[in-house]
Amino acid sequence: DNAMHKESNVASNMRFIMLPDTPTIWKQALKEGLLETFMNSGCVVGPPTCGPCLGGHMGILAAGERSIATTNRNFKGRMGSLESEVYLSNPAVAAASAIAGEIRHPGKL
Repeated sequence: DNAMHKESNVASNMRFIMLPDTPTIWKQALKEGLLETFMNSGCVVGPPTCGPCLGGHMGILAAGERSIATTNRNFKGRMGSLESEVYLSNPAVAAASAIAGEIRHPGKL
């Protein structure tokens, strides 16, 4: 079951930035209507590229900000400020957390 349902919305205290891994995945998500579902829920959908997970663009964290990310690496300062916090998860937990406004298991929505 998908954590991000058509009737779900990103919590007002959250930013949800989604960058599909490859052009092929982006096109498949577009074809299946998933990009529209995510955007209608309050997500920012970007191109398949590197970005916030390496502190590049589209969501660099400031001191005191927290992120739950589906990237494969985590170390102090990777996504911006050395005083930010980054938690790694799978996509279902990240989506459920965006809806709940806090880190949450999708089964507990």
